[in-house]
Amino acid sequence: MGLFDRVFRGSAEMFAKAESELEAVISELGEAAAMKMPDTAYFLSCIYAYLGKKVTTLGELKEALAEIKAKMTTNHRTADVFSSGIATAMAAEVIEACKYARTPAPYEGTKYHGHFSDAEVRELGVPLVTRDIPGFVVIIDPAPSDEEAVALIKGYQNRGIFVFLIGGVIDQAERGGISMGFPVRVVPVGPDIWAVGHIISLVERAAFIFGAVQAGDWEAFNEYSFHRIFAFVNAFAPVADITVACGGGAIAMGFPVITNDREDMWAVPKSLIIQPDTTDFIETSLEARDIKIKVTDIDIPVAFSTAFEGEIIRKADMRVDINGARQDCFELVRSRETQDVEDHKITLDGPDIDEFPEGGAMNLAVIVDVYGKNMQSDFEPVFERKFHNFLNCVEGVMHTGQRDMIRIRVSKAAFDAGFRARHFGEVLYSKVKSEYDSVVDKCQVTIVTDAAKLHDMRAEANRAYDKRDERLQSMTDETVEVFYNCILCQSFSPSHVCVVTPERLGLCGAVSWLDAKATNELDPSGPCQVVTKKELLDERVGAWADVNEAVKKYSHGALEQVTLYSILEDPMTSCGCFECICGIEPFSNGVSIVNREHTGITPLGMTFSEMASMTGGGVQTPGFMGHGKHFIASKKFLKAEGGIARIVWMPKALKDIVRERLNRTAKELYDIEGFTDMIADEDTAEDAEKLMEFLAEKGHPVLAMEPLL
Repeated sequence: MGLFDRVFRGSAEMFAKAESELEAVISELGEAAAMKMPDTAYFLSCIYAYLGKKVTTLGELKEALAEIKAKMTTNHRTADVFSSGIATAMAAEVIEACKYARTPAPYEGTKYHGHFSDAEVRELGVPLVTRDIPGFVVIIDPAPSDEEAVALIKGYQNRGIFVFLIGGVIDQAERGGISMGFPVRVVPVGPDIWAVGHIISLVERAAFIFGAVQAGDWEAFNEYSFHRIFAFVNAFAPVADITVACGGGAIAMGFPVITNDREDMWAVPKSLIIQPDTTDFIETSLEARDIKIKVTDIDIPVAFSTAFEGEIIRKADMRVDINGARQDCFELVRSRETQDVEDHKITLDGPDIDEFPEGGAMNLAVIVDVYGKNMQSDFEPVFERKFHNFLNCVEGVMHTGQRDMIRIRVSKAAFDAGFRARHFGEVLYSKVKSEYDSVVDKCQVTIVTDAAKLHDMRAEANRAYDKRDERLQSMTDETVEVFYNCILCQSFSPSHVCVVTPERLGLCGAVSWLDAKATNELDPSGPCQVVTKKELLDERVGAWADVNEAVKKYSHGALEQVTLYSILEDPMTSCGCFECICGIEPFSNGVSIVNREHTGITPLGMTFSEMASMTGGGVQTPGFMGHGKHFIASKKFLKAEGGIARIVWMPKALKDIVRERLNRTAKELYDIEGFTDMIADEDTAEDAEKLMEFLAEKGHPVLAMEPLL
């Protein structure tokens, strides 16, 4: 039996399983029963992507299954192998969908993840475009030993690769004590091979969300996954026929398969690779997908990788707690003259971690002094914000906050491995020097843990923060000479261009005007370019002729013009990784804003995912707009439509984040006190009728404004 025959046999096996599962669930629930995967606007994503069918009932799923069968052609041609492989993935999605037809959370209470939400797909956007996640690996079935499984998973983790696990390798990872879950980028997807349907669903939704690929365009989806999703498969022998069939689909999508199984297999360069030595899977896989890992050599006793950015350290696992809300703590970058900085000097002033009681509180200040011929004081806060990312990459360290409101936990495991206070300095020195080498010539780090000194030092740091804030607050779109574009996301959303201004940060929430300026200074030919603003066309909507020229140039002609302050007239495009989305609520003449983390319904009758499906992928959608959280309180937010007074609904959690700045802006613009409390949320209004009642009760200013439409 040859390789092609194994694919066809595996496809038939997957189809038979799908047909059996679907018949069983239809006999229980009937063909009219609803069929919906949770927290997604893309139906059954594989079927929607490849067949263009919006499956909403079990009867429609039955019809789709017949079309899937038709794709499982068995002629001995490569095209038939690929067609059958993709159809196998769709059949796998049918099997998993049957579980969700019976209950919305079939994996709840288990160690398996199952379906990925749209929010999780979007969460991957920024780290994918920045290459913090350089690629994905799907590991199928158990490795030859538990030790080898752990070494393989940790090897990928240390290189930043996002790891999906299917089958017996999950049990091996569990026995090896590997922390698993979406935040730590090692996901136990499911116990059976058909769980691969969830992974393919994630890939197809990335194409929908970021690439604006249209449903039913089979070739476009495979083209997108091949060129923009850097994934590959590791499958351990013995590889079952059904897994071989899934491999045919993976290769069709551009994902190489690396295996140690030689049974009726033949090598296909860059596609199907036989690697007998499983300890070489990592290097073989990275080479097959042309993934090059930038290694930063940091002298610390634990691993350093972006895979640890989502690590949660709970109180029971904590060796020491550093809490700026309770102790004097802060992080500060200072520009210095060359004689004041000794390169790679790391000083600890005060007791080390091992001198504090286990689980106890610890004061900590981190002061990074830098010198560089091209260094600017405006870069100081840019560097500081990156501390969060740098320190979170340390295995066993959890970091939140910035300035003097940081929160850091060091795990017992990291402490036992030898992690101490000076290692914070080693991480920051290495990353500042490597990330900002074009402006930083010398760098030194001072770690202060002496509580007696920190009160006055914290006050001095706050004076530095206040001085910066005064400068930033004085910067408006009118006072700067140039804006910047950002095209980082074009690796996934080819026609999207952000225009970043002092009062409108990038929609991902991660790129401010100062960030873009620093990026341009650090890499003049990089993703952030100067955009002049000499020829103003319309101040009300924020339109400039030279901004339009830049947008047309950097979108490769996909866009002709944008406005920066309007949701209705040529709004700025979105890539898909926006923090929030704003949509017009017609009954109130206002707008509802929902953040990515909120999973409930909005007064528009849509969830975040459903609203987000109206935009993204670099297309202009009047009436909907993706944006960052901190843009909400800007004086330029919806300026053309009347400004922040149009905001009528936001989730409570989002209101709490923006409350202080939003209230301050409302007071300054409209002389309204406590404006945020006039905005409805999920507790006060889930539909238009209750929303109108709430707005009338609060006397919301939107009720006196001109109609939007």
